[in-house]
Amino acid sequence: MMHDPNTLTCEEFQDQLPDLIGTGEDINLHPHLQNCDNCRALVDDLVTIAAAARLLFPFAEPPDELWEQIESAIKGQGNLPDPG
Repeated sequence: MMHDPNTLTCEEFQDQLPDLIGTGEDINLHPHLQNCDNCRALVDDLVTIAAAARLLFPFAEPPDELWEQIESAIKGQGNLPDPG
């Protein structure tokens, strides 16, 4: 059951928070945050934590030739049948 976002309690807002974040929309525009310092501080803390986590585990694209190197290494060990 969806509640009017303008009249959500903090508990209702926080229950919906994972879904709201999952939409990818700017959660700071949510009506509840316009009038609730506590929930706005919570969201700010979550943003800070998420940014710090990204710094701890940066995402890097593997090089294009990685799978070819893996396949060659496995073939070199004789554990992969030659598809030909």
